[in-house]
Amino acid sequence: MYQTYSFREKSLLFSKIIFPILITQLGLFAMSFLDVMMSGRAGSYDVAGVAIGSSLWIPIYTGLSGILIAITPIVAQLIGGKRSSDVPNTVIQGLYLATIIPLFIFLIGALTLKPILNGMNLDSEVSRIAYHYLLSLSLGMVPLFMYSVLRSFMDALGQTKMTMFITLTSLPINALFNYLLIFGEFGFPRLGGVGAGYASAITYWCIFGIAVWMVAKQSPFKEYRIFGTFYRISIAKWKEILLIGVPIGFSIFFETSIFSAVTLLMSGYDTITIAAHQIALNFASFLYMIPLSISMGLTICVGYEIGAKRTIDAKQYSYMGLGLALIFAIITGIILVLFNDVIATMYSTDKEVIILAQHFLIYAIFFQLSDAIGAPIQGALRGYKDVNVTLVLSLVSFWIIGLPLGYLLATYTDFQAFGYWIGLSSGLTAGAILLFVRLTFIQRRYRTKFSNAVN
Repeated sequence: MYQTYSFREKSLLFSKIIFPILITQLGLFAMSFLDVMMSGRAGSYDVAGVAIGSSLWIPIYTGLSGILIAITPIVAQLIGGKRSSDVPNTVIQGLYLATIIPLFIFLIGALTLKPILNGMNLDSEVSRIAYHYLLSLSLGMVPLFMYSVLRSFMDALGQTKMTMFITLTSLPINALFNYLLIFGEFGFPRLGGVGAGYASAITYWCIFGIAVWMVAKQSPFKEYRIFGTFYRISIAKWKEILLIGVPIGFSIFFETSIFSAVTLLMSGYDTITIAAHQIALNFASFLYMIPLSISMGLTICVGYEIGAKRTIDAKQYSYMGLGLALIFAIITGIILVLFNDVIATMYSTDKEVIILAQHFLIYAIFFQLSDAIGAPIQGALRGYKDVNVTLVLSLVSFWIIGLPLGYLLATYTDFQAFGYWIGLSSGLTAGAILLFVRLTFIQRRYRTKFSNAVN
């Protein structure tokens, strides 16, 4: 990161930061996409099991790893405020937390996973595949969470190309082991959908190893000597990370888990409806990587500028990101209208599933427009370290407005399963409006705060 003095310079720097983030996010999502798609070629039970397993895993991972995202605004503000000597201890404390979080997941999973799957009234084979897919994937949880910390550190320095490189390196590794373990090629056991879980775990270990090497040996990371000093566990530093990270994590969890809740509620529909819903949801999540990447870029830029007490620059980055996200939302909306048949065919060969998925994809357009406002604003607010109100707004938008409205529309109107999508879109829209109001308030508060400090 460095200071910019014009709109052109800001646009260029912001583009350099968010483009690698976008490639990284698409790459990470592509791993899940490959799991589902390649499992689909192994059989309908396999793709259903992996889809159910992914729908349970993604909100848990994104929510808990969201706690570690706190490293990004903390480090960005330290660097912007010329306090780089405090960075190594922050990163190491984050790594300590990253080894503890998976232990909670193991414990909770051991107690609740089977009851949850049994409560979904799934076919016994689908339930078996989902359970063992998650079990095998869990072997890579510790390195995955530790990688999240190192990635947050690298991104906070504006070196998003490095994490892009790691992700692009991981894709062929994941695809290779998917091929070997799902289909049992070259003497490997044929594990079907379960093999996708083992492939992901292997990939997580690989990307963590690459990240450790980069942080230790490559500039500009090696100058911080992250692994050069032993730091004792610091409760004070953990508190700093958790006070910012827990609201971020829960906010992300409220957003991602809502879709798992809808999947559970839709278990009463026929298999075709569930499959079409999963297809549309998977592709909508794929498109969400665009506003999410812009959001992550804003956390870096706004955090850096606020650390340097440049409130006008922080505000300019915020609205720059918001405008860019809206442009992309319009483009993706046009793609969903024109090519929904092609998209649905990528996932399935069943004509009934394809036709119904096309209808679900149209509803996904409204997701894109709301996310184009809500996601970038959340990223900007994280740069300001304003996370508690965002947590409350996420809870209200999804669980108090979105899900109840969706349930009512799906249960008591002719919208049926589409009612859930209408409800969630309504929640997203309400959340986006409230987040915009919050952003303008925070911008005014920081401008007043720094002006008074100068005076």
